Amino acid sequence: MKMAALWKKTKEKLMDDQGIGTVEIILILVVLIALVLIFKDQILGLAQSIFRQINKSVKGVY
Repeated sequence: MKMAALWKKTKEKLMDDQGIGTVEIILILVVLIALVLIFKDQILGLAQSIFRQINKSVKGVY
């Protein structure tokens, strides 16, 4: 009887879909990190360009 109860509990846990949210979040984070690593140079170049433009604009005000 205990083995049947254990099997039933195991089957219920495998069919439970609450853990899917965590897996989805982890997969999304992995994809985002991969994209950042792939486009790191372009992201840094864009950020530096934006800050240069901001600095030029601020110097024009003072």
